[in-house]
Amino acid sequence: MSHFTHMKTRFQNLFYLEKALNRLNIVHKQQKTSITNSTSKSSNINLLIPQSNGYDIEFSWNGQEYELVVDMSFWEQSYPIESFIDKIAQQYAGEVIIGESQKIGFQPIKYQQNMDGSNTLILERWNTEKFFDQVN
Repeated sequence: MSHFTHMKTRFQNLFYLEKALNRLNIVHKQQKTSITNSTSKSSNINLLIPQSNGYDIEFSWNGQEYELVVDMSFWEQSYPIESFIDKIAQQYAGEVIIGESQKIGFQPIKYQQNMDGSNTLILERWNTEKFFDQVN
């Protein structure tokens, strides 16, 4: 008998979630779902992480965030679910910082995974306006 667990996350952006999974070499695929009610029809994109036993791990959009949906009795990953989510959350945070910083002109110059499990991220942005003001 299956008992699915729905775990809330803070993953709200599909693009950054996929980048985090890619950085961790976690194979996944998109699954488009349609929801129809009496007044409207909408579609969402969920992410599936295949497992060899056929009980896939899913990041399912609930309208606010991607929650993790999994049958705990069929968990096949090499580390516990808490560690799994922590690893993804750490990478997700790094991807959000890089992506949102680039929107305001910063560029990543170093992204390093440290031996203690932490990440080091260094960004830079040049102030070209001041330079051009001084030249003219």
